[in-house]
Amino acid sequence: MYRSGGSFADAASVEGMKLEETSLGTWRRYVYPGGRSRFSEFRSHAEIFGLPLVHFTTGIDPVSGRKAAARGILAVGRRAIGVIAVGQVSIGVLAIGQAALGVAALGQAAGGMWAIGQLAVGWRFALGQIAIGAVAIGQLAAGRMVLAQIGLGRHVSSTSSSDPEAVAFFRSIWKGVSGALGL
Repeated sequence: MYRSGGSFADAASVEGMKLEETSLGTWRRYVYPGGRSRFSEFRSHAEIFGLPLVHFTTGIDPVSGRKAAARGILAVGRRAIGVIAVGQVSIGVLAIGQAALGVAALGQAAGGMWAIGQLAVGWRFALGQIAIGAVAIGQLAAGRMVLAQIGLGRHVSSTSSSDPEAVAFFRSIWKGVSGALGL
């Protein structure tokens, strides 16, 4: 059986644990004594490659005593690993979170092929206050093509310098984006 820390079968051993079967999946819910802390987990019945289509977790799993990690095609939880992962710490093809690592990443600290974040490290593209990538846009940025207040790289357009190749490159990007958005 699929495990996220504690299995659904183990849940019966925890007094007060509620299991609810729905047509879409199974919920595990637990309210800790005093009612100040809760645990919830949903795991869909539908699976792809052995992963649930949807896995959601929040709180500390009373079976394992640890914060449960969400693992699935769509994973949502404090820690999330999936094709689409949303969490404080997320790893996925598309990762969204405070710390995000993925092919495409969006977060306070984001890393991947394409990254957007306060700190963005992108192999192909980075956008952030601090950005590092082949194409980097930020207040402080480094890369091959750079648009920044303070920039370091091969072709830089910044407050102190305007490399003609960088200016032409970013103008062409702006034309494409503004045209697509109808601006």
